[in-house]
Amino acid sequence: MFAADPSGVHAATFAAVFAALYVAHQVADHWVQTQHQADCKGLPGWPGRIACAAHVTTYTLTALVALTVLLLATGLRLDPWGVGVGLTVSAVSHYIADRRTPLKRIADALGSARFHALGTPRPGHDDNPSLGTGAYALDQSWHYGFLFIAALFCAI
Repeated sequence: MFAADPSGVHAATFAAVFAALYVAHQVADHWVQTQHQADCKGLPGWPGRIACAAHVTTYTLTALVALTVLLLATGLRLDPWGVGVGLTVSAVSHYIADRRTPLKRIADALGSARFHALGTPRPGHDDNPSLGTGAYALDQSWHYGFLFIAALFCAI
């Protein structure tokens, strides 16, 4: 087990937890998420809410598995309350981002509407079937920022 520093968060613990959450994020968002969840999580109403909640559930379970493997492999010990708070921060922030409209509104409010729209296919065309969109970049950076916060809570 790592010794805690005076601030209560040891840098090595934080780094290990962040790495585990980052890997879990990549796996959950790109491998575990179903095509149905990806296609429907941003839809208005209950169909979108349900698809997004299902994705966030499997996303959070993937993070929990990654943290469990980290603990078993390293002997690291984390406070269950901190892990619970951290995973809740991660889940709630992930749901907000993946409903899509909230991030678009934030981008619009911050003057980043053009960046958010970057790479979006034109109406009636499928002329940019790629991950290289402004919306995707903003979505991922949002997730990474909240993974940082979640890792801080987990490492308390």
